[in-house]
Amino acid sequence: MPQSHRPKRLRRAAVALSALLAAGAAQAATERFQDLTIEVVGQGRPVLMIPGLNSGADTWRETCAALQADRVQCHMVQFPGLAGAPPIKTAAYNDTMRDELLAYIEQRKLERPVVMGHSLGGFVALKMGMAKPQAIDRFIIVDTLGFLGALYGPTLTAQTIRPMAESMAAMVRTQPQAHYYRGIAVTAQSMTASDDKVALLRRWGEASDRATTAQALVEMMTTDLRPELDQVKVPTLVLAGWVGGARFGATRESTLAMYKQHYAKLDGVRIEMSQDGYHFLMWDDPQWLQGQVRGFLAEPKPAG
Repeated sequence: MPQSHRPKRLRRAAVALSALLAAGAAQAATERFQDLTIEVVGQGRPVLMIPGLNSGADTWRETCAALQADRVQCHMVQFPGLAGAPPIKTAAYNDTMRDELLAYIEQRKLERPVVMGHSLGGFVALKMGMAKPQAIDRFIIVDTLGFLGALYGPTLTAQTIRPMAESMAAMVRTQPQAHYYRGIAVTAQSMTASDDKVALLRRWGEASDRATTAQALVEMMTTDLRPELDQVKVPTLVLAGWVGGARFGATRESTLAMYKQHYAKLDGVRIEMSQDGYHFLMWDDPQWLQGQVRGFLAEPKPAG
């Protein structure tokens, strides 16, 4: 490892170790709710933590542990079919996840929880807010665009990108395993700056059900939330990263402009940019993300 990288890696390791020790000390319980597995950690203000595509609930482990001092009760979600969880059959995967999470909030009598979602989890969170904004206190959306398809071309629409999305889904379902796993490895390298987490993402990706991955991906690619984001009526913090896309020409300014365009219809949204994080901001820039979350949770809700 280059000498210049060692202090930063050592700090990350120390933060992760402290977080894991704190998580072990907190009260925890895991339950099945419909098709979801949800681990509840701690006591206090409920925060629903939703991971992304091919990801496990442990995406949020260190974040949850760090927030225990703020009296946060984490509800860490595991979606079916991803990261080794048993798959389900449904005609609309993302909408099913939205509905089951809203049912969980209602049946567990969580009074207006905070909902924090990463990537696909952020997409599902926004759909929750569009369907039932009165059930949620506020949103924290981590590295999620309003329309994933825009990454493949600024003029693409939810309709025109469908052939590309279906082609990608078919490849996910049918590609020979060795080739598919190689693609997972390449993708994982671009998602985080941590070598240990790259290995974890590879394990999660290989353990994910391919049909589930394909279905969730094509649904997200062919759904444009941007025109309807004005239906989200609660305070929303969007946390984004850009350095992972720098090799493709992305800059902080161009990425921020893209996020502002995607969230233009969400009244009062605040967008903050990480200087160090790739896609998994909670791993690559943990202190920044935790500070943003703490500050946002401490803000009073706007009147009216």
